[in-house]
This record gives sequence, structure tokens and C-alpha cells, in this order.
Amino acid sequence: MRVMAQMAMVMNLDKCIGCHTCSVTCKQAWTNRAGTEYVWFNNVETRPGLGYPRGYEDQDEWQGGWVVNNGRLRLRAGGRFKKLLTIFSNPKMPSIHDYYEPWTYDYETLLNAPAQKNFPVARPHSLISGKPINVSWSANWDDDLGGSREHAANDVMLRGIEDKVKFEFEQTFMFYLPRICEHCLNPSCAASCPSGAIYKREEDGIVLVDQDKCRGWRKCVSGCPYKKIYFNHRTGKAEKCTFCFPRIEVGLPTVCSETCVGRLRYIGLMLYDADKVLTAASTEDDQGLYEAQRDVFLDPNDPEVIREAEKAGIARDWIDAAQRSPIYALINTYKVALPLHPEYRTMPMVWYIPPLSPVVDVVQETGEDAEDKGNLFAAIDALRIPIEYLAELFTAGDVVPVDAVLKKLAAMRCYMRDINMGRDPDPSIPAAVGMTEEEMYDMYRLLAIAKYDERYVIPPAHTEQAHSLEELATECAVSDYGGGQSDLFGEGSGLPTPIAVENFQMLQSRQTSDSLAGPDAKDSRVNLLNWDGKGSPGGLFPPREDEEGQR
Repeated sequence: MRVMAQMAMVMNLDKCIGCHTCSVTCKQAWTNRAGTEYVWFNNVETRPGLGYPRGYEDQDEWQGGWVVNNGRLRLRAGGRFKKLLTIFSNPKMPSIHDYYEPWTYDYETLLNAPAQKNFPVARPHSLISGKPINVSWSANWDDDLGGSREHAANDVMLRGIEDKVKFEFEQTFMFYLPRICEHCLNPSCAASCPSGAIYKREEDGIVLVDQDKCRGWRKCVSGCPYKKIYFNHRTGKAEKCTFCFPRIEVGLPTVCSETCVGRLRYIGLMLYDADKVLTAASTEDDQGLYEAQRDVFLDPNDPEVIREAEKAGIARDWIDAAQRSPIYALINTYKVALPLHPEYRTMPMVWYIPPLSPVVDVVQETGEDAEDKGNLFAAIDALRIPIEYLAELFTAGDVVPVDAVLKKLAAMRCYMRDINMGRDPDPSIPAAVGMTEEEMYDMYRLLAIAKYDERYVIPPAHTEQAHSLEELATECAVSDYGGGQSDLFGEGSGLPTPIAVENFQMLQSRQTSDSLAGPDAKDSRVNLLNWDGKGSPGGLFPPREDEEGQR
């Protein structure tokens, strides 16, 4: 047993309203720079749909992820010799057409045009070539068009289940799927890189790109089946989601999680057995990969696991955080979270709770009680969102785990409805899905009314690791290659500053303080971002003499 720690995320798709706040804030924080105009570390897709880039799930076309050949795991795109042959001309990589050509508008014409009969128009111009273009696609061009034949009918996941999905207006469906880098346990992007520029941090499992080592071969773009690695055409380097590691190091959640309107994201620490990863990823049956990955995760309350974790150098407060992790609870205790495309064999660490909401509408349309246990369980098979489609996304086509998850969510609604209506709870409801009453209430609390510190259980990095973590961060700086954003918080926001733990310690203090002034030096540090404009914020001015006397 070789115990390692991994930061992970779970998203509850029932709560996603498709507002794209996570995408915009991530864009502003990380990719608001020249060369990354088309880069979206976080994007929200409408499903059914083409995704971003278009058709990224078609691995017959893009050759991403791993396959098992004669019991051995190998890259779908081929080994070192094949990569060497195609290193200067990679045919298995999305083009700018599959993403979109970023554009701006000719505002000068709009602002400086002379007086004329016709109103001037700001026409779109490419940010790559500078030439006028006709805008025909973008990152979420098919947003809210899950029932359209033009876009949804081309969804790769519909192959083989076309008869299960209806595109008549009254039978259409859609749901939102937010996506970030999966920070996999078995990342195919790292194995594909000829330069060894992509690495997985030993401390927390976050996958990063070393900008100094990257040579822009773009084999990682082909190797990632989720297509969450992008090429910066300005710097000639690869970039990807960083899981906001400077924030994670001081115990703060990622930007996308912090700003999520629906509060659908959970972040926590998982302990896993690194010796089991290869065996799990080599499972012959694609539909067995979900359970195989669950077997890799270790019970943080097991005394033997605790001993091995301490031997491996994992701090005690990190073990405590793993024991309180909402991720472990959702994946292994309640078993309601599922991985995205386990058949890619990368062992993804961003999991999803499939959506249930439309099942209530199905029952209500019949005039029956939409929250009754018997009605809900029976209606799951008649979902507008076919279980087969969800299974293609989350369990390699196996409908049994998806059906079990949806029934647990439906049972939770029925059970809690009795309590909220003042009736005696029915113990047969949780028993019908293999849970106790206490487990069902705890699951309800976590999914519905969990507080901030229950959704985000993030142990901060230790002081003795600060120097090495800061060095890893500054070696991966993206602002050292000229132009664009020179600070973490937007273009032109200041001179380059190192992404150091100390900087984010101050950020954590400001965000978690109870007063406008910082918690330590209240006479010298004031957070005006929280000021409502009324009166003067405490700590802004030195205290008066009479106030000193009262103290």
C-alpha cells in the first residue's frame, strides 16, 4: 500500500443553472491574456450537444486517453515511436475551427465615424489574423439548444442510443455540464508529453505544466481525451486548468467554486493507493472501471490507512481533512457521484452527481403526487433524460449505477418531504435504497444545506513546504513570456508578482475576516471591498483620543 493524497471535486448537476459565472470568473483570473482568447479552463456545456471543442468525445477521431491491448495499458494515440514520426505534423489535434476563432469588434469605426445617414457598425475582426470574419461558432454557441437537431443530434454520446432520445419539442431535454481539467490519477497528457513538461504534484495530485520545459509539441492536446489542455499561440506553450493551486495551498476553494451561484461544487481530499492505479486502469471491461476506481480510494478512518499515510509523510491535519471530506462521502459512503467517461482510463478526479429534476415534472404531468416514493421510483425509467444517455457519460454505458444513484436522490426527496410536512418519517424509504435514516438525513444535509466549510474541506499547505510550492508556482509563470496579463487578477492590474503562499495568506485573511479591517493589523489593513459606503469603515483612520481613553 502506497498512500497518496489527491485534491478532488464533485459537482451536483441538479443545481447547475447554466449561468456561466464559473467560466467568466475563471477566464478573468487565469486566461485574460493575449494568446489565450479561445482558452476556457472552465466551460459549461449544454447536453445533449457538441461540447467544447466540438466533438471532443469522439476518440475514434482524436485518439485521446488509454486503451488496453493484450492486458497492457497503452496510449490510444500510440507510443514513443509513433509520436516521434508525427512530432512535427500532428494530425490528431483539434484545429481552431473545432474551438472557435476569437474575435473583437472594430470599435474605432463605431466611435470615430463622421456624421452620416446610416449608423456605423462595429464589425467583428479576428484576434489571430486581425482580418474581418463572420462569427459562426464559439465556446458555448449551442447553449440551451439541447433539443435542436442542428447541434444536439450530432452529440457523439448518442451513437447507439438514438432510439432512446427524442427531439420532438414536447419530448426534448437538456442539462448543463460544467467541465474543468480532471486532474487524473493516470493522466494521459503527462504520458504523451515528449518534453516531460507536465507533472502531477506529489503533495496534492494537481496536474500542472512546467512552462520552462514545454516546447509546444502539443502532444498533450492530442493525448487528453477531455481536451482540457490548450495551446497558447502567443507564447508557444501549453496551458491548462491549475485547480487554482495558489488558493488551494492556503485552504481557499477554486475561483469557479467560490463564485458558483448554485453552490453545486464540493472540494475535498481523497487518500488513494497509488499501487492500485495501474491495475484499476487496466481493467478489461469498460463498465468495470467505475468500481475499479472506487476500489483505489482508501478509507481515511481505517487505522491501517492512517498508519501508512503517516509513514508516507502525510500530515495529521491532512488525514483529518480526508476524514471530513465531502468527496469521500459522496463517492464511497453515499455512492451518488460518478466519474466523467471512465472508459478513457485516466482515472478522473472531478466527479458528478447526475441530474434528477425532470423526473418530478414527468410525474406531475400525470396528475399524481410527484414526491411519492412509489411514483418517483417508477418514473425514473420514463425520464426525459434517458438513463442510457447518462450512463454513456458517467459509467461507460452501464445503467445500473446510474439507476441506483437516481433512486437514492428520489428517495431522499420523499423522505425529507415527510419530515418537512410534519409527518413521521418513513424508515422503509431509505431502506429501499440500502441506506439508514441517519445516512439519508446526512446526505440531504450535504447536498441541500451544507455550509461553506462543509462543502470545502481543504487543508492548507504546511509552512515547511512553502518554498518548494512557491518555486513550483513561479517556474510555471505564464506572464514571463511577454505581453498580456501581468498579474493574477486581470490585464493591466499591476506589475508581475510571484504566486507565493504568503500572498494568498493575505487573501485568505481578507476573505475570512469578520470586519473590514484585516484580523491581525487592524490599524493598518482595511478591506474596502466589503464596505457598503455608509459612514467610515473601522480601522481606516487612527482612533480618536476620546476613543483611546474609553479603551
